[in-house]
Amino acid sequence: MTPRFDAISIITADLAASLAFYRRLGLDIPEGAESAPHVEVALPGGQRLLWDTEEVIASFDPEWKRPAGGERVALAFACDGPQEVDALYAELVAAGYTGHLKPWDAVWGQRYAVVLDPDGCGVSLFAPASPAASPGAPSSGAGASSGVK
Repeated sequence: MTPRFDAISIITADLAASLAFYRRLGLDIPEGAESAPHVEVALPGGQRLLWDTEEVIASFDPEWKRPAGGERVALAFACDGPQEVDALYAELVAAGYTGHLKPWDAVWGQRYAVVLDPDGCGVSLFAPASPAASPGAPSSGAGASSGVK
């Protein structure tokens, strides 16, 4: 038997805030999920995105501690075009989320921005900068090290 990639898990300090953020990014998270200690959402392609509260993790791993320093997970959301990157970034910042890297035209041919989720995890928003942009460009936090803010 060969293991297969199945899910990404987010450990959150505030489940309701985290779910509200990811709903704004278009994930179909059931209403009322905020009251559960564990939430799962099916993603296109068959993988899942999971949320657990810090308390749930500590209940079975008493040595677990909230990570300090850099982020441990970065997610990336593909947008339909550069204008959607700009608009979605502006919408999320206006809603009170922290903008980490304002939209810019990255050297690898994408319009790129990074917003922090309620737990401080970087969430990249990206789209081809132009219709002729290279499809082999990075599609996650890899480009965020450019230092553009």
